[in-house]
Amino acid sequence: MARLSLIAALALALASATAAAQDWPTRPITMVVPFAAGGGSDVVARMIAPRLGDLLGQQVVIENLGGSGGMTGSYKVARAPPDGYQIGFAVTGTHAQNQSLYKKPLYDAATDFAPVGLIADASYILITRPDLPAGNLQEFIGYAKANRSKMQFGSSGAGSGSHITCLLLNSTIGVEVTHVPYRSTAQGMPDLLAGRIDYICEPVQTALPLIEQKSVKPLATLTRERWPVLPNLATAHEQGLTDFDAPFWFALFFPKGTPDPIVRRLNRALSDTLDADDVRRRVEATGLRIVPPERRSPEYLAQFVVSEIKKWAAPIKASGVSMD
Repeated sequence: MARLSLIAALALALASATAAAQDWPTRPITMVVPFAAGGGSDVVARMIAPRLGDLLGQQVVIENLGGSGGMTGSYKVARAPPDGYQIGFAVTGTHAQNQSLYKKPLYDAATDFAPVGLIADASYILITRPDLPAGNLQEFIGYAKANRSKMQFGSSGAGSGSHITCLLLNSTIGVEVTHVPYRSTAQGMPDLLAGRIDYICEPVQTALPLIEQKSVKPLATLTRERWPVLPNLATAHEQGLTDFDAPFWFALFFPKGTPDPIVRRLNRALSDTLDADDVRRRVEATGLRIVPPERRSPEYLAQFVVSEIKKWAAPIKASGVSMD
C-alpha cells in the first residue's frame, strides 16, 4: 500500500509539473546577461530575446549583472527558483574557464544549472592601438618583449573571457603586462583608440566594426582556423604560436531543477529563433557562427560544458594564473 501511495504521489507530482510547463510562461521572463550592457554577450542576447519572446508569448527582459568575470550574474541564476522565469546567458568564461581560474568558484557549472542549448561560437581577435609599431603577431611579440614594463592591455573585467584570453596569450609569448579592467570592452575602446592602452583580446562581433573602420589594428585571429568574416587575417597558429586556440561560445541555462518540459520548450524556441532568416543574418553579420541543429540539444550542451571545463583547466593551470 505504501509503495502504491508513493507511486501515486510521484505520478501526481509529474502531472503537476507537466501542467505547469504547459502553462509556462504566464509572465515576462528575465534573461540575466552576466556582463555590462554594450559588450559582445549583451549584443547577442538582445538579438535573440525579442524572437524568443514572440515564440513564447511573453516578453524576455534583459538584465545586465556584471562582476567576478560573469560569475555574479550566473550565480544569481543558479540560486533562482527553478520555475522557468530566470534564464542565464552563458559564455565560455562563465561556464568553463572560471571553474579553473578562480580558487573558489561561486558555483559548479556542470551541476548547478539545467542546460538549454548552445547559440553560437566565435573567436577573439587581437587588436591594438592604431599606432602600435607592429604589423603582425611576430612583430607584436618582439615589441611586447622589449616594452612589457610600460604596456597595458584592457579587458571586460577581471576573470572575463577577454581577460583570460589575453593572459594566456601573454603567458604563451612570455611577457607580463599590466591589466586594465573595464566593465565591458566597449567602455575600454576609447582608451585603446586614444592610445592609453595598447591592446585588447576582443570578441569578433565587437571587433569587426572597428576593424572595418580601420580604427584599430588587427594582428591575429585567436583560433586555429581563420574566421569567415575576416578571411585575410591570419591566425595566431599560422603566425608561429602553434596550437594556440581560444574560441568562445554562447549558450542558455536554467537553474538546476527546472522542469524538463520547460527546458524542452525553451530549447525548441531557441532553435526556431536561430533558424529564423532575419535573426541568422543579424547574428552572422556580426561574425558569429550559429551552431548547427545537432549541437543545440540540452544533452549536447551538458556534455559540452564538462568537456570545456576539462579543456580549459590545462592551459589555465599551465599559465599560473588564478583569482581569489
